[in-house]
Amino acid sequence: MQMKKYILALDEGTTSARAILFDKQANIISKAQHEIPQIYPRAGWVEQDPMDIYANQYAALTECIAKSGISADEIAGVGITNQRETVIIWDKNTGNPVYNAIVWQCKRTADICETLEKDGYGEYIRRTTGLRIDPYFSGTKIKWILDNVDGAREKAKAGELLAGTVDTWIIWKLTEGRVFVTDRTNASRTMLCDIHTGEWDKALLELLDIPKDMLPEIKSSSEIYGTFDCMGAELTISGIAGDQQSALFGQTCFTAGEAKNTYGTGCFLLAHTGETALESKQGLLTTVAAGEKGRAIEYALEGSVFVGGSVIRWLRDEMKLIHDAADSEYFARKVKSSEGVYFVPAFSGLGAPEWDMHAKGTIVGLTAGTGKNHIIRASLESVAYQTEDVLSAMNAEIELFYGKDNSKMISVLRVDGGASANSLLMQMQSDFSALTVQVSANSEATAQGVAFLAGLGVGFFESRAELKTLVSVKKSFEPQICEKERKELLDGWHRAVKACRKFSERENNL
Repeated sequence: MQMKKYILALDEGTTSARAILFDKQANIISKAQHEIPQIYPRAGWVEQDPMDIYANQYAALTECIAKSGISADEIAGVGITNQRETVIIWDKNTGNPVYNAIVWQCKRTADICETLEKDGYGEYIRRTTGLRIDPYFSGTKIKWILDNVDGAREKAKAGELLAGTVDTWIIWKLTEGRVFVTDRTNASRTMLCDIHTGEWDKALLELLDIPKDMLPEIKSSSEIYGTFDCMGAELTISGIAGDQQSALFGQTCFTAGEAKNTYGTGCFLLAHTGETALESKQGLLTTVAAGEKGRAIEYALEGSVFVGGSVIRWLRDEMKLIHDAADSEYFARKVKSSEGVYFVPAFSGLGAPEWDMHAKGTIVGLTAGTGKNHIIRASLESVAYQTEDVLSAMNAEIELFYGKDNSKMISVLRVDGGASANSLLMQMQSDFSALTVQVSANSEATAQGVAFLAGLGVGFFESRAELKTLVSVKKSFEPQICEKERKELLDGWHRAVKACRKFSERENNL
């Protein structure tokens, strides 16, 4: 029997499925990546083919192992981290999806959400799930499929359909239908789970007319869930976490006040709050943090920026202002400032703390002297400004709960994700937020987090203390502007956000 030397992380993201192999020191041994096509049936709708998701993830899995030159028998455990809120419904007998996966960015359930809000369910949902009513979350997506796909509701009531987030779908497929589970972090993003008990909430299931039997069993983020055959070996699945909670764990943010931001398609900022589920008054979400079997449920505050790194892709693919993502920093540095230009990239509405599903992208402050470099710089600044709004709300929340003089205020932000390689953006973040920004030495914090969870689940890693010794900082940024300049810049940004929302409000009422 081969000695178990490695942990495999499957990282199923919004635009690609990846597999990364780690050794005992958290070094990356091998990786593979396959793109996943997006489908846009109409404005504001985003879908993916569930079979594409699984096929590309399985292809990445086998390619990663093959490229490494190791035997699959040497893998101690497999962890799965995934794009959250994306939902799939499939026939449990045939394994065929009844509809495409509805992706987290999709806004098709806005009308359902507005009805829930008007009917007065907002407060119950916030207290129970930690979430706001928004199309972002999975519950209304499940309802939409059951309401709009011929025969789906009847089959669901007859116990013939299963529903789950991407982690559940991949595990069900890998195990050939033997294992039907999710973890608390993914469940906490459905708007169907009581985050205080870690169970599906009966009242919310009845409200959205979703049979409980079609939902998976909720487990911790680190335990043995089952096994599957791969390349002649039996691999153990021992870690599950939604991508942002996985990154929080991968950054070893285990105690209250420790925070991270992942600069991916969107920006997702989480601050650990220990075993306390802080109820936000600032437009933030209360969510479940990843944790091992046998531990009490731990929590985090979260703020979601819907358009983060994707604004750079927009500059490249739609506006043709740059040829490569790395060009954004080069051209932005060609001007000393954005000269009063502000860009609010509300392509999918605004996330925390505004939560305005009707907002549209807006550029203000243009003059005859505005050039493409100002637009590019304003685009980068928009990512840092949106993150600062979330950070400010988080610290206000922490101060409200613990008092002004406490050790849990966020003073250091640990960052990862593709855009964290942009040094200008990281300096902007430090300047706008007046705190230290630490770029992780491992940009794969999301995959690393679920690798840590999977390793703990099978005893490959001994403790959280051991994990702390395996992470390091690549580069730190400190503020370089004065408080007066910072306040002036933020004031301009907040006026731009107000202008954006005012325009969208008028448009929505026409």
